[in-house]
Amino acid sequence: MSEPATNPAATSFPAPTLSLPLGLDVLRTYSGALVCLEILFGGLVWILVASSNVPVPLLQGWVMFVSITSFILSSTYLIFLVTGLADRIITDWNVLDVTYHFMALLFYFAAFVLEAATTAANGGAHIKILPNSTETVMCIAYPRGNIFTVMDDRQYSVNVAATVFAFVVTLCYGCSMVMGFKRWMS
Repeated sequence: MSEPATNPAATSFPAPTLSLPLGLDVLRTYSGALVCLEILFGGLVWILVASSNVPVPLLQGWVMFVSITSFILSSTYLIFLVTGLADRIITDWNVLDVTYHFMALLFYFAAFVLEAATTAANGGAHIKILPNSTETVMCIAYPRGNIFTVMDDRQYSVNVAATVFAFVVTLCYGCSMVMGFKRWMS
């Protein structure tokens, strides 16, 4: 008897390359924990920027775009790993991991810088309600840059928190990229 002919489609595509475990075991790795932190802190950046009344839409629009997009893509990546779908998609997941985390690192660093610029643009402006009065006084120091915003203390505090969490997310994406690069090279 002759052997059956092999299917050329089955032999022409390589198996998916993935060096992370699938299922819930991925959450026990440093990379899985970092992706969870990226999702958690990225969601916080998204919530904080949205709750700050967006004093500079041009700058904070980019921060919102980056935080929402990265939140969705990181969640999708984690869902692929936890559900095991990554094993069914034929691609080099290590290269995809490094590429995604590199792009997210660049975008989130830019978002962090823009959020810090928005926060720093407050320029020493303070809105104070006079005691025993319904009048409001605004004290403005000399603006330090081209952008000048007037935020009350709550908005300023929310923007400071968003800046700090954007920096933390940037560090998480950087660590994920380095760890992905090490997995890719090994």
